[in-house]
Amino acid sequence: MATSLPKRIGKREHPAARRVDLPDREETAMTDAEVEAASLSALAEAEANCTRCPLYRDATQVVPGEGHRQARMMVVGEQPGDKEDLAGRPFVGPAGRLFDAALVQAGIPRDQIFITNAVKHFKFEPRGKRRLHRTPNAGEIDRCKWWLGQELKLVAPAVLVAMGATALRGLLGRPTTISSLRGKTGRIEDGTPLVATVHPSWLLRIRDAETREKERMAFMADLRRAWKMAG
Repeated sequence: MATSLPKRIGKREHPAARRVDLPDREETAMTDAEVEAASLSALAEAEANCTRCPLYRDATQVVPGEGHRQARMMVVGEQPGDKEDLAGRPFVGPAGRLFDAALVQAGIPRDQIFITNAVKHFKFEPRGKRRLHRTPNAGEIDRCKWWLGQELKLVAPAVLVAMGATALRGLLGRPTTISSLRGKTGRIEDGTPLVATVHPSWLLRIRDAETREKERMAFMADLRRAWKMAG
């Protein structure tokens, strides 16, 4: 049975509409002793105050993970997109809709898994009224690994799905290509099995319909394999 989702934090104004100059302050390097959340809701509250890297300055809000408190399968994406940043929830934009459709076809109930991102704040480049996605750098991924580690401790999944290279670095702590692990079973430091696959946003960028469908089926097969491993 799915548990209630973490409490959502109030949104700030859309940064593309009005840029607010925040006062300069030193990024806070929180230690393990400072944050040991006892629940997912407490973790979401702590994440909302995160200043571990500069990304918090421009994002509308933090986007914590959500899903089943004792999920057997945890899916890790790369970072929130524009829609996720505004909603405060992971995978609710175009890539999220493709992901949801793949879950349905694979026979995986979304409310029985836990979904999160390796980086919790949206990194973007303003372009007029639009905000264009920018890939998090190694430092940003590594600083956010603390929060991902807390989610892993609280949920304790039986299997992990890493969607994209950013997710792989967040889970493994080192740069790793998807192709080197796809189709195999990797493991993170604590021994939890890991299935590597592409990020659904990559599927959306494939122009050729036949190729896109072939890759979508392969993505769905990766999800189904992980679900089977979860038991």
